[in-house]
Amino acid sequence: MSRVIQTDGVGKRRRRLLQMLGAALRELMTQTRPDARTLDLAAFIAELLGALAALVEETTSPWEKRGYWVKADRFRMEWRWAAQLQQAMQEAVLAQDWDEIARIAAQVFAHVGHIRVPKRLKLEGAWEGAYRRLLAARGGQRSE
Repeated sequence: MSRVIQTDGVGKRRRRLLQMLGAALRELMTQTRPDARTLDLAAFIAELLGALAALVEETTSPWEKRGYWVKADRFRMEWRWAAQLQQAMQEAVLAQDWDEIARIAAQVFAHVGHIRVPKRLKLEGAWEGAYRRLLAARGGQRSE
């Protein structure tokens, strides 16, 4: 059996998520009034933050297997904001608290505002249905 080589590494996926997050935040900031699209955008940002937080664990687990616990802990501390802001954004979206959504979006932008978003990155419609997915995920958690 041959070895499987994954060309899409964790760092590349993290960079792609950060670019998508930057593009979604810029799109959210262009909204003049809150509506269903704004809810979808905010829920999509929460999804991206969750994916980013999951990549942190995927990055650090091999380090811990090799005994690099300090390196893994430092990396987790450096990226802790993703999980924290994901939780806060989800709660704000579910409550439809527009002021809180804007405040959290500004905090996320402070972390990803320096990321250059390539012109070829097209997100049109990627956020559609994100609010519905968030509601479905929350409903599934409550029934457990």
